Amino acid sequence: MERNFKQLIEEMTLEEKASLCSGLDFWHLKGIERLGIPSLMVTDGPHGLRKQSLSADHLGIYDSIPATCFPSAVGLASTWNKSLIEKVGAALGEECQAEDIAVLLGPGANIKRSPLCGRNFEYFSEDPYLSSELAASHIQGVQSQGIGTSLKHFAANNQEHRRMSVDAIVDERTLREIYLASFENAVKKGQPWTVMCSYNKVNGEYASENKTLLTDILKDEWGFEGFVVSDWGAVNERVKGLEAGLELEMPPSHGLGDKQIIQAVLDGKLSVETLDKAVERLLKIIFKVVENKKENATYDQEVHHQLAREVARESMVLLKNEDRILPLKTEGTIAVIGEFAKTPRYQGGGSSHVNPTRLENIFEEIQKAASASTVMYAQGYDLKSDEIDEKLLAEAREAAIQSEAAVLFVGLPDRYESEGYDREHLRIPANHQILIEAVAEVQPNVVVVLSNGAPVEMPWLGKVKGLLEAYLGGQALGGAIADLLFGVVSPSGKLAETFPKELRHNPSYLNFPGEGDKVEYKEGLFVGYRYYDAKGIEPLFPFGYGLSYTSFDYTNLKIDKAEIDDTETVEISVTVKNTGEAAGKEIVQLYVRDMESTVIRPEKELKSFEKIELQLGEEKEVKFILDKRAFAYYNVDIQDWHVESGVFEILVGKSSAEILLTGSIQVNSTVAVKKLVHRNTTMGDVLTNPVLSPILLEALENLKGVGPFAMAADPDADEMFQAFMKFMPLRALATFSPDKFSEAMLDSLIEKLNHQTEELRQTELR
Repeated sequence: MERNFKQLIEEMTLEEKASLCSGLDFWHLKGIERLGIPSLMVTDGPHGLRKQSLSADHLGIYDSIPATCFPSAVGLASTWNKSLIEKVGAALGEECQAEDIAVLLGPGANIKRSPLCGRNFEYFSEDPYLSSELAASHIQGVQSQGIGTSLKHFAANNQEHRRMSVDAIVDERTLREIYLASFENAVKKGQPWTVMCSYNKVNGEYASENKTLLTDILKDEWGFEGFVVSDWGAVNERVKGLEAGLELEMPPSHGLGDKQIIQAVLDGKLSVETLDKAVERLLKIIFKVVENKKENATYDQEVHHQLAREVARESMVLLKNEDRILPLKTEGTIAVIGEFAKTPRYQGGGSSHVNPTRLENIFEEIQKAASASTVMYAQGYDLKSDEIDEKLLAEAREAAIQSEAAVLFVGLPDRYESEGYDREHLRIPANHQILIEAVAEVQPNVVVVLSNGAPVEMPWLGKVKGLLEAYLGGQALGGAIADLLFGVVSPSGKLAETFPKELRHNPSYLNFPGEGDKVEYKEGLFVGYRYYDAKGIEPLFPFGYGLSYTSFDYTNLKIDKAEIDDTETVEISVTVKNTGEAAGKEIVQLYVRDMESTVIRPEKELKSFEKIELQLGEEKEVKFILDKRAFAYYNVDIQDWHVESGVFEILVGKSSAEILLTGSIQVNSTVAVKKLVHRNTTMGDVLTNPVLSPILLEALENLKGVGPFAMAADPDADEMFQAFMKFMPLRALATFSPDKFSEAMLDSLIEKLNHQTEELRQTELR
């Protein structure tokens, strides 16, 4: 139905316009009954619907209605499976339709700057390309059902500590290449109906009133068509926020924000046009919801539960499998140890806490899968405490002694990580660690299953043969774990984050969470694997890592062009074959390296990936298309993405640390970056430019034998002379020899150099 929003806005009073810019209550937008504008409901839930039964509850104090609890984003990301994540999104959309929800508040696309961030379980990755691709798939899935999403938390919300007041100080290039890039493709590809601004400041200005972020970049540059909503309580100054591009304040401030908007218009401090634009954006989404409403919508809880199980299987990562201890045999005696086996940790804490439609018991699912076995259970530890219970330890040892293999369920209890606070260390509870060591002393065949939302240190890793990172697997985690432990399916998840051996190895270690209300991102571009690569630090487990019960061979790397301009694309293909003993899925990862650059760049960066399924002996050709962005860095001088002409290496492999095939391509820039020469331009910068160098060398001819330029007369000293001159500014020509090289001559030289630079730029543009 075509609607004339401008006419509808003309019919509104100033008070009605202002009223639409804040909520009705914690979960509802205001409506205007006389104009047929309905009140809509929004709700939390990146991995499950959290519709509250009581309107005043935001933090999960009261129960929400039952809904399917899918794996948290940390697990979804480990699937590296865009189509599967889109299916999850579609299922969430179906549940929203059934519950009359208009907008689902998610997904979260913030970068995992530090493994300590208390909300990392709710974010996808340390890598912006992977994060944005998966977020886009999530958005497309939800919105395919006529339900809006709210991509969050925009931007640089990478810690919970002082999150409502902290100022994230990030240089422009890092902001663009890492922290904004994580949102960019999610916006461009997914077109979320709403974007949620973060609590924090970004470079001195609250995100809720940051025009550069909310309007210049998000709307004007990226083409975002929806409206911006505040994180709950993130509004600082309402009128300034509206001017910056924040359309909706949530929750309402008891009419205070509305009054401020009205008064600002009456005082001439806020234009009616700015308010009308905000209202129009709100109306377009409100009526998009109306038009997409499915009457009497329902969903099949069992179908969604089985989808949750499928996703959980793919989200779990096999990190160690010494002596091929996994898959376990389905006969014999197995000891299942750890309270998590009966009281599972299956989701994160805070605003994403879901009330599941059902919850599988891990121990019971293992009993079903190993029906021919004797399955023993020992509690091992008390989840409510970190204290070591000697009686529980003794029971665990005894069960391990009587078994042929012991499966230990350990990790991080709910109280260790949640929205609202960050972790202080990477250790698991002392009673979990002691349990592992105690069981390993009496049982050589130990498999550890981790339940956690972020990396942990593993000083005990050498004492166990098997390690399955189950993350927070959602309501169907029990069956998924059993399927993987007994080989019903082969593990296919891979890490979307680096696991450091020690916290101090993490790049943000010295600058997290900052001092007072300021945190400086001094590690710059070097987040996650980019840092470990650059520093040569071996992580505990690298980005992109994950084992399988089968094996895959990579061959026949093809790059369809030897040379391209940055306006063109290149197709890259590789053949992958299942050479193992079982069917399985493999995640093929493509990284790009700039072989020589005048700017600081990471050793390699993920630029494409594909998850494929192969039967035993089957092979497939995997194709990737790379465009300009795969080779570009963000040039702050030209305020755009730029490719430096040169050779780029194409790296294809199983993880960031296991590159199997390499090739190269010449990429030519079609945009000349004009760098004006001035008095303080170094001679080295001019001499290394093949076009400008002859002009300077000609000028230096007149100075041979004069002061510091004496070496220029010695043909054997060329290399030494070049090194000496490298960082000397052009003004030194006149400073050291004013009688032979005047200020006027210096000005003439600079003018000539700049003229040549401009001619070169025009030639390249033609």
